[in-house]
Amino acid sequence: MNKKTPDNFFTQTTCDRCGGSLAGGRIMSMFNEDCLCMSCKEKETNEPDYNKAVEADHEEIKKGNYNFKGIKG
Repeated sequence: MNKKTPDNFFTQTTCDRCGGSLAGGRIMSMFNEDCLCMSCKEKETNEPDYNKAVEADHEEIKKGNYNFKGIKG
């Protein structure tokens, strides 16, 4: 796991879930503040609560909260 800092998302080199390289791209989890490789993001989209997490994120953005920590955050 990578140590979390405010700007760590763009500088960390490994995925918070699998420990794999982020050289092929990175994205924030919809469930929490994990920085994911694209493979883990693909797996995350198949989680049962994924659509609920996306909807919660959209609702927070509508309220002006651009730093929502996710439904499991």
